[in-house]
Amino acid sequence: MQFINQVDLDGKRVFIRVDFNVPLDEEGNITDDNRIRAALPTINYALDESAKVIVASHMGRPKGQRVEKLSLAPVARRLGRLLKKEVPLAPDCCNEGVQKAVEEMEPGSVLMLENLRFYQGETDNDPEFSKALAALCDVYVDDAFAVAHRENASVVGIVDYVPVSVAGFTMKKELDYFRRSMVDPARPLAAVLGGAKAMTKLPALENLLDHADKIIIGGAMANTFLKSVDINVGQSLYEEELVPVANVLLRNAKKRGVKMFIPVDCVVADRFDPKAETKLVTVMDVPNDWMIMDIGPATSLLYREALRDCKTIIWNGPMGAFEMDAFSRGTYNMVSTVAQTYALTIIGGGDTDVVVTNAGESENISYISTGGGAFLALLTGEVLPAVEALGGTTGLENGGRA
Repeated sequence: MQFINQVDLDGKRVFIRVDFNVPLDEEGNITDDNRIRAALPTINYALDESAKVIVASHMGRPKGQRVEKLSLAPVARRLGRLLKKEVPLAPDCCNEGVQKAVEEMEPGSVLMLENLRFYQGETDNDPEFSKALAALCDVYVDDAFAVAHRENASVVGIVDYVPVSVAGFTMKKELDYFRRSMVDPARPLAAVLGGAKAMTKLPALENLLDHADKIIIGGAMANTFLKSVDINVGQSLYEEELVPVANVLLRNAKKRGVKMFIPVDCVVADRFDPKAETKLVTVMDVPNDWMIMDIGPATSLLYREALRDCKTIIWNGPMGAFEMDAFSRGTYNMVSTVAQTYALTIIGGGDTDVVVTNAGESENISYISTGGGAFLALLTGEVLPAVEALGGTTGLENGGRA
């Protein structure tokens, strides 16, 4: 796999696939531009090399329809402000008007295409749509790690029709940090997994049994593990069909010498509401009509001690319903714990990123991944279609051992 700094860009039409699927408020204002800022090194490099830079991204899920509130207009304005130069937004992404606009570009200029997902051919990986995008460029650069696990036309299909295809600096950094944390980690290696659904994390957990020294479980998914060892979780959210699987994972972890931690105490509430009545109980004392909303202080202390000697920490998913202040303590305690360690720390997943940023600890984390789904796919050991299309590997595909 080649990277952008290994090919000639001078005077070339360079199509850079980024992930600018940033959050917007009700007025269409960008509330977090971290993904835009992450792509600046790649875009600026191409501009410095006198390329004609065509920037392309998706926004939301318009399902092949033109949805004006999902236009990339605010993104083009923000990118222009960050680059300190005009970034016009093409009204489309692959018609004759766009082709003409590209032909009129000067070296060192930038053009942003309209939302790729306004065409169904993008998510369908349609060859004709891939060809239409490829016709706009001489060099293709994939810098959209967050969609590296998607077989989309602008991520995978386009590579077959462009003379030169390479990865950008964001993609390189993501893969480099992943290899440092999973392929050749400093040990002990700990994985912290939280969030609501065990279903999305169990494949990663199974793979992590072959690589991690410690695994820490939090969030609603921990309820499924508590249930698997016959602990009553009251009215808490859990996935009944996965209870036997969780039990097998716990037993397999013990057999392989992997220390797996689940909560010992929790904050419970009489309903899912920020104004609900709450109390602190051990996991053995959850009332039948109440629900677990967060890990408790004893669990936070246990997890802090478990991570104290770790040299590498990977974290994906909050410890509780952190959106509500009463149930955010466990997650923010974990932020503090991870930030204060002397380990290589890697955060993946949108919710976790938000918490770390809100806590003001971003500078104390080694790396915050730009992709939730793609990050989880890496932990699962899956082949990433975008990386494979560029001729690269992650080192852990198909269950490879570190």
